[in-house]
Amino acid sequence: MLRDVPLPLSPAQIRSIVESQDAPIALWSGAVSSGKTIASLLAFLLRLAVSPDQGLVVIVGRSLNTIERNLLDPLQSVHLFGPLARHVHHTAGSTTATILGRTVHLVGASDARAEGRIRGSTIVLAYVDEATLIPQAFWMMLLSRLRVGNASRLMATTNPDGPFHWLRRDFIQRGGEVGLHHWHFTLDDNPSLDPNVVQRLKAQYTGLWYRRFILGDWCLASGAVYDMFDDTRHVVDILPVMRRWAYAGIDYGTTNAFSAVLIGYGDDDHLYAVSEYRYDSARELRQLTDAEYSRNVRQWLANVPRPHEGQRGVQPDWVFVDPSAASFMNQLWTDRVPGIAPANNSVLDGIRSVGVALSSGLLRVHRSCEGLLGELPGYAWDERAAERGEDKPLKTADHSVDALRYALHSTAHEWRHLMPRPELEVAA
Repeated sequence: MLRDVPLPLSPAQIRSIVESQDAPIALWSGAVSSGKTIASLLAFLLRLAVSPDQGLVVIVGRSLNTIERNLLDPLQSVHLFGPLARHVHHTAGSTTATILGRTVHLVGASDARAEGRIRGSTIVLAYVDEATLIPQAFWMMLLSRLRVGNASRLMATTNPDGPFHWLRRDFIQRGGEVGLHHWHFTLDDNPSLDPNVVQRLKAQYTGLWYRRFILGDWCLASGAVYDMFDDTRHVVDILPVMRRWAYAGIDYGTTNAFSAVLIGYGDDDHLYAVSEYRYDSARELRQLTDAEYSRNVRQWLANVPRPHEGQRGVQPDWVFVDPSAASFMNQLWTDRVPGIAPANNSVLDGIRSVGVALSSGLLRVHRSCEGLLGELPGYAWDERAAERGEDKPLKTADHSVDALRYALHSTAHEWRHLMPRPELEVAA
């Protein structure tokens, strides 16, 4: 079967594939694009080919969409798997696939309630994508369902998380006791990667994400969240002509500060935090109503200077609002403000998007955004949460940085093309 794969395999990949066949629990972890997914999928196919007929075969991921994107799409790629790809059949949206003639059940496990989807099942072979994102209760239930004698196997991949994450604490560090075999991968273990791809990946991740996703460390979320922020590099006094007034992000506050940040595309192909509206009710000793906030936001946008045009007033294409502020969004709709949408409030992924924009030099901040500039350097990880195995920023002085995150992460698919990219990228 390995001879059918057109991509070259590294010694680390081949070793893990062979050794995993006898491991009750096999885990591949390490850097992004390090070849661990290709190795684990090949190991899964080998094991599937010899698994007994009794018991279910399942593939688990955060959602059906991530299973299709991360696993089934690669498995159906002739470029990656050669003739084996012809033996993988799946209809988009279906909760089953046929792989090597076997029915494989696809299970999304986004929260602890997902354990009910496998309760009572007998499973002979399970594959888990991004195991650190799977609820621990689901993982434990999955282990209890592997009950086809010595034939049952669990195979999983993950990027590293914090050092106190339950997967590391209870399984990796106790591998000998629980029957887990673990292989750690780095970018150098993927012989298919173009050097330009390696360079791009290293440029896209900084700080915590660089250590985890590039170096493959299980490291603590500590210190500054945006440790790449540099006043001399990221703060500007003069703005270029704006090619597009793209987005505004709004973090709604009543007792806390209310903040709105406006993002523009400069004609120099950079993103700019151009202007900010901020109201702190604790400082002003007065809370505003939704109608007053709506009026103030509209007045702010109507008076934003247009660099080098001698005019004022902009209308961003999109205004992304804190999704918990439903009443305020209704007020904006009532006032006929165009482009209103709930923001993507995925905190960690959003922090990563902002970090990518800052570390690459793509994002710059005008000096007039005083609230944002005051929060960026001090925005920090909650070390007590990290010791409990959670990655969470401290919920203090975070209103303008949240507004920035709403604007950038909700539109990452629109501006990532401005990042330097190689012409050819090989998946692995």
